[in-house]
Amino acid sequence: MLLVIDVGNTNTVVGLFDGEQLLHDWRIRTEIDHTIDEYGVLIYNLYQSSRMKAKEMKAVNAIIISCVVPPMLNILEPLCVKYFNIKPLIVGPGIKTGMPIFYDNPREVGADRIVNAVAAFKKYQKESIIVDFGTATTFDYVSPKGEYMGGCIAPGIVISSEALFARASKLPRVEFSKPKTIITKDTVSAIQAGIMFGYAGLVDGIVNRMKAETKTKPFVIATGGLARIVAEEAKSIDKIDEMLTLDGLRIIYELNKK
Repeated sequence: MLLVIDVGNTNTVVGLFDGEQLLHDWRIRTEIDHTIDEYGVLIYNLYQSSRMKAKEMKAVNAIIISCVVPPMLNILEPLCVKYFNIKPLIVGPGIKTGMPIFYDNPREVGADRIVNAVAAFKKYQKESIIVDFGTATTFDYVSPKGEYMGGCIAPGIVISSEALFARASKLPRVEFSKPKTIITKDTVSAIQAGIMFGYAGLVDGIVNRMKAETKTKPFVIATGGLARIVAEEAKSIDKIDEMLTLDGLRIIYELNKK
């Protein structure tokens, strides 16, 4: 079995594959202050909560990690060795992706963005724009030939909202949800409308500009923890694939396992 770990700035997503089948997936907070053993216990508890048997836990024979928080590798690499007796494969420079990367400095591209691009082209076999709703919201374009062409980065929904709550002292902290109307009659709904519809407009605006610049009609895929909520309002989204990054890690592992 293959254990895949996608470390983001806010959350870490862990998945367990048996071949191409995703058996389990978990989302936990990214905490750089946790020790190796604390993460070991956490992963063990995740297994237990999914009612996995001990033999299934021991069946993990490979691990691949995508990480945009460098200090986390100092925890996860020794954790894999200590608890699984496996040296993990790390997505980074020199790893095989099967995808040409047309970026001024390919080392600058976040590992998660490349993983998403690889998964999108492998799964859908067409040019695409991938919108990943994470701590930052990233927009990446993959050409019809399966080439990573670049993209853009916007502040994520959560950090944008936190900035609003922190700087506007009279505005209450609200739940991120869709209001009934855009013209609202109370402060909570007004904030929710601004965040939800404003962010949907941001997504549509950037996607449409990317389409205009490429003079094509790429397939638009949304992924990430908040993808489903925003995609319901963003008219430019064609497909919601919340497990795209995990699939990408599995695909890249298959390219490199020999």
